[in-house]
Amino acid sequence: MKLLLASLALVALPVMAAEPTLYGRYEYIQLPEIGQTFKAKMDTGALTASLSARNIETFQRDGDDWVRFRLGGKEASDKVFEHKVSRISKIKSRADEDEDKDDATVAKRPVIDLEMCLGNVKRTVEVNLTDRSSFNYPLLIGAKALREFGAAVNPARRYTADKPDC
Repeated sequence: MKLLLASLALVALPVMAAEPTLYGRYEYIQLPEIGQTFKAKMDTGALTASLSARNIETFQRDGDDWVRFRLGGKEASDKVFEHKVSRISKIKSRADEDEDKDDATVAKRPVIDLEMCLGNVKRTVEVNLTDRSSFNYPLLIGAKALREFGAAVNPARRYTADKPDC
């Protein structure tokens, strides 16, 4: 009986969490469903991932919310993508953090679940759609996605992972 209790105690020991994989501030991310690889900014200050999109239009299909969009950015084609919406996010933005919180504007963005490939790791991540054409990187990887990949970011490094190969 003592042997059984001792073996059960060993099973109950906490499992050590794996060390995060260290990535640079910028990495290549492949979106298999979109059929493209993007230069992405790894941003621990953002909560969700964002993909640059334009002509964003929500609609109903078989009782579900869907979104139709084109990729945004300088090199985007006119190809139209359609994807089921997982939720609508509410993003607060303020021109100045010292301003009164009541002056915050709330933008509603459709969020979709997309497969992403970083190095040789593939995960499904929530991605909100918004026009990022004024930014240098059409894809932003936020803290939730970084956790999905078990990632840590060294802002002094760039493109530490190999080109995506999932």
